[in-house]
Amino acid sequence: MKTFCGRANPTTGALDWVEESEEYDYHQEIARSCYADMLHDKDRNEKYYQGIRAAVSRVKARGERVVVLDIGTGTGLLSMMAVTAGADYCYAIEVFKPMAQAATCIVERNGFSDKIKVINKHSTEVTVGPDGDMQERANILVTELFDTELIGEGALPSYEHAHMHLVQADCEAVPHRATVYAQLVESDMLWKWSQLQPIEVDGNKLLPPPAVVKCAGAPSVCDIQLSQVPPESFTPLGPICTMFRVDFSKPVSSAAQSYTAQFKAQTSGRAQVVLSWWDIDMDPDGNIVCTMAPSWNYSDPHTYPWRDHWMQSVYFLPAEENVSEGEELNLIVSHDDYSLWYSLTHSEQNDVKVAPFRPCCTCQAHLVWTRPRFGELNDEQRTESYVNALRSILKPDSVCLSVSDGSLLPIFAHLLGSKKVRRPFFSESQGSQISELPSPYTDSCLLRQHPKLHGKFQISVLMGEPYFSTSLLPWHSLFFWYCRTAVAQLLHPSATILPRAATLYIIAVEFQDLWRIRAACGTCEGFDVSPMDEMIQRSLDYRESLEAEPHPLWEYPCRALTKPRPVLTFDFTQCVPEQPVNSDGTVAFTGRGHCHGVALWMEYQLTEDITVSMGLTKPVREEGACEWNPHRKQGVFFFRSVRETSGDGREDLSYNLTFDPHTGDIKMNFSVTEP
Repeated sequence: MKTFCGRANPTTGALDWVEESEEYDYHQEIARSCYADMLHDKDRNEKYYQGIRAAVSRVKARGERVVVLDIGTGTGLLSMMAVTAGADYCYAIEVFKPMAQAATCIVERNGFSDKIKVINKHSTEVTVGPDGDMQERANILVTELFDTELIGEGALPSYEHAHMHLVQADCEAVPHRATVYAQLVESDMLWKWSQLQPIEVDGNKLLPPPAVVKCAGAPSVCDIQLSQVPPESFTPLGPICTMFRVDFSKPVSSAAQSYTAQFKAQTSGRAQVVLSWWDIDMDPDGNIVCTMAPSWNYSDPHTYPWRDHWMQSVYFLPAEENVSEGEELNLIVSHDDYSLWYSLTHSEQNDVKVAPFRPCCTCQAHLVWTRPRFGELNDEQRTESYVNALRSILKPDSVCLSVSDGSLLPIFAHLLGSKKVRRPFFSESQGSQISELPSPYTDSCLLRQHPKLHGKFQISVLMGEPYFSTSLLPWHSLFFWYCRTAVAQLLHPSATILPRAATLYIIAVEFQDLWRIRAACGTCEGFDVSPMDEMIQRSLDYRESLEAEPHPLWEYPCRALTKPRPVLTFDFTQCVPEQPVNSDGTVAFTGRGHCHGVALWMEYQLTEDITVSMGLTKPVREEGACEWNPHRKQGVFFFRSVRETSGDGREDLSYNLTFDPHTGDIKMNFSVTEP
């Protein structure tokens, strides 16, 4: 059965009605899932297997029949481990229907159907009894309900319910406990992701409004690959603190709680950010530990096990605070049933109470600007490029229109002397202060909705970064081009467009680790999980395998195997064409390695001599190392299978890309060929 769905087109701005299969959402969820990443996580799998073997042995030593409850079974891997370790029976619960079906198929293929029952329900809906889903309560509880924040997937309520209704009072648990760690740091780099900093333009200092300065910021955790944040970019103000532990073998409460770690400041500085991660002990004695600590916390960083399904967390304090070396500090972590938040008090503030609600944004800026967007607006080098470009084109009588979401360009143009600036985000009464909140609507949209404005003035400068909150892939910012076309009749014949053009670049890459999220597993710890590979591939073939996907490549090291190649140029001085724009060709492989796919990004030509890149920020180094723009996501087109390249000119990357002006899509095809 198919149905018509209305989808907002991020490139054209139109509402497209498309015919989709009723299974479309399932396919998207599966295609973009991290199931493969989890199965490629050898450290995780081995630690779980060791913990399960030990738990089964402990129950058998008590002379009991081993009954396992596996909540969030996924592929059924942990249940199969339990049966192999000697469990008598397993109940494997999986709420996501396609995954439950895959688990049933995998269990059957591995010959465990008589000892593993897959239950397609949420664990809180499972019943126990003669006519229930489970015949008896389990004496081993196995789960993998964790996210980067530990409790963000509802682990606490699920454990709470399981102990009350599904497992025995003296049950074993794998993992047995979790421990949350945190470290207070000063970091200008990370703090710029949370608070708008003062900006200087031609001697004028732009100050963020008090409402933004006093705002506690976005309440959600910032999960990143902390291993890619250089240690020199932050200063530890205290030791790594053990914040709290959760014993999963005993009844768990999901009620809000707070915990405090007391320590002396190691150095003076500004307390801004809390870095946090957790580890899990698979056994009561803590001999089998799986840790999420970043690589720079390892004595040998090369032994760090990469994973993307569990990363590390960055929390921003509600406001930065000055601390002095030797000062007694209290770092407080609070949680509800799904999230954590941190606060800091000084030694004289001993009355620590449970925060009833987590901090939330009151200025609304944090609801509109993402953390990478804050970082982008605070990027001094980027700001300098735009100011220099504007300075070179603005005249005292310029009439400007800005087309970007939540942009500061209208303010820059005003300070540089422009006569009139269409600026929905700027208030003259506040002088050079950023006084109004970002809006998802641009002036061009307002003009399109109000035809009476047409002809009242002519725009001499149309400017944009471009940035739009709905953009995911690099070319979604071509919405600027469509807005430029929509207001063409308002432009002066000699109007200047900034940026004047955009160019899409490609480069073939070998990923250090990111390839794992798309690689087939085949077998995992000796079990055949190929039905999951087949399920993911079917979903990819549904549509996703023909498309690129967005990734912040600064978090995922890769090595260039070709030189960057410009493949499509979009001339913003002209309107969007009626006919498709095509580009095809080849680029020689210059590096030897394993080609996992192609990275794509946009570069914007602001003026004749000023260009800003949303991708590579520096030339590729001789060994192929790449440095990526940390504020925007790049596109990645993964190959279905890895291709080895010699780097001696025997192989080429063949490409064919077509921009469809009616849909705003870019269809692409890449392959590795030998001349």
